[in-house]
Amino acid sequence: MTHPPADDIRFLTIADAAALLRLTKLTVYRLVHSGDLPAIRTGKAWYVPRDAALDYLHTLDVAQPRD
Repeated sequence: MTHPPADDIRFLTIADAAALLRLTKLTVYRLVHSGDLPAIRTGKAWYVPRDAALDYLHTLDVAQPRD
């Protein structure tokens, strides 16, 4: 089975979103349920739009190095 190129992926599983965001799956589920990270549910599975995950990643505050 071949996988599509990364640019063609439009939805991520919770596990893939967690890996991309470097969070635990539980944290991603909490973000989804709180409404902070959009997702759709198909049956029992949740899918996060790749663009939404990237947008969320860019909105996070980056820690500044200490002097």
